[in-house]
Amino acid sequence: MNKMSELHEFTQLFNDYRGRFIHFAYTYVGDEMVAEDITLESLMSYWENRFSLEPGSNIPAYILTIIRNKCLNYLHHLRIRQNAEEYLQMMDKWELDLHISSLKAFDPSHVFSEEIERIVDDTLNRLPEQTRLIFMKSRYENLSHKDISAQLGISTKSVEFHITKALKALRISLKDYFPIFLLFSELF
Repeated sequence: MNKMSELHEFTQLFNDYRGRFIHFAYTYVGDEMVAEDITLESLMSYWENRFSLEPGSNIPAYILTIIRNKCLNYLHHLRIRQNAEEYLQMMDKWELDLHISSLKAFDPSHVFSEEIERIVDDTLNRLPEQTRLIFMKSRYENLSHKDISAQLGISTKSVEFHITKALKALRISLKDYFPIFLLFSELF
């Protein structure tokens, strides 16, 4: 068979079955563009493998088998994507539920309880003297970084460094009270 007759045979097969193949794929995948892509890929797969088929093979059945397998692959991938989306939605819901239950359990009257005050005091007492002094001036005396640096004769960058160091120590100490730490750091 010469190239022209092969091409004519393929064109005839394409024209005779293309619509039916697309309809078959569309029945399962529910998307016209995807059905067309699957059909064209299947026809190309047949064309690339046509010499490996036994003589007298049922070519439309062979192509339909390829289409079926590609539809199955598409649907499996679709299911995996949907499962992933459902999982992400479930995780979002879980996180939202966690936030709701955390807020319901949060008792504002305990924000400045004796235990937290003790943790803060202990943490501040463990800090180097200059860090503690700068933090106290900033948070308890409400002095600006500029005022603190002028009082202590250090740069504002040093003041920022010591405040950051103190806040880091408090964050570690109050890790179990994180919402309270956020409130504490905002209040001061």
